[in-house]
Amino acid sequence: MKQIFLTTAAFLFSILFASAQFKLPALPYAYGALEPYIDSTTMRIHHDVHHAAYVKNLNKALEKYSELYKKDLTELLGEQEDLPMEIQTAVRNNGGGVYNHNFFWKIMAPAGSTKISTKLEATLIGNFGGVEAFKEAFEKAALSRFGSGWVWLVASPSGKLQIISTPNQDNLYSPGSNPKLKAILCLDVWEHAYYIKYQAKRAAYAKAFWNVVNWAEVEKLLNEPYN
Repeated sequence: MKQIFLTTAAFLFSILFASAQFKLPALPYAYGALEPYIDSTTMRIHHDVHHAAYVKNLNKALEKYSELYKKDLTELLGEQEDLPMEIQTAVRNNGGGVYNHNFFWKIMAPAGSTKISTKLEATLIGNFGGVEAFKEAFEKAALSRFGSGWVWLVASPSGKLQIISTPNQDNLYSPGSNPKLKAILCLDVWEHAYYIKYQAKRAAYAKAFWNVVNWAEVEKLLNEPYN
C-alpha cells in the first residue's frame, strides 16, 4: 500500500511539475500567413524547431529549481543575476530566446492587415523626422548588428523613441540593459530567421519586414503603462 501511495504521489507531482513549466505558444496566424515576405518553411523551422528548443532548454535548466517555474518570464529574466550561478547563462540565452520569439510573433501580421495610424505616424515623425527615415535607421541597425541578435524600437517613460540592438538572445531584461525602456517593435536578425528565402541578403529581409509589421500591436505597446 505504501509503495502504491508513493508511486501515485510521484505521478501526481510529475503532472503538476510538467504543467508549471514554460510552454511553446502557438503562432497567432498560419505558417504561410506572412507569405511572400516570410516563407512558410522558415516559419515552421523557426517556431517549431528553434523557438521550441529555447523552451525545452529553459525548462531543463530550471529542473533543479522548480520553484522558478512559478515566476513570470520577464520576472525571471529581470532577476538573472540573482539566480544560482550554474543556471544564469542558460536562463539568459534560453529564457531570452523564449521571450524574444514570443514578442516577435506578436509584432507581425499578414501583409495589409494593419497600417500605421495617424497618431503613430506623427510619433515617428517627431522622433525620427519621418516614417521613411525611421525605417532606414532601423534597417541600418539591423545590418550593423555583427553576427546574431535583435533590433528593437524602444520607448522611454518620457515618450522618446530610440533604436537599439542586442546580441544573441539579449533583450531589455538582460544584465546591463536600461530597465526604464519599453520594447514596442523588434526584428530577429539571426540567420535562421531569413536564410532560406533571402540567403545572405539581410538587407532585403529587413526591408521586406515592413510589409508584415503589426502596427496596431506596436501602437498598443506604446500606449501601455510602464511596469
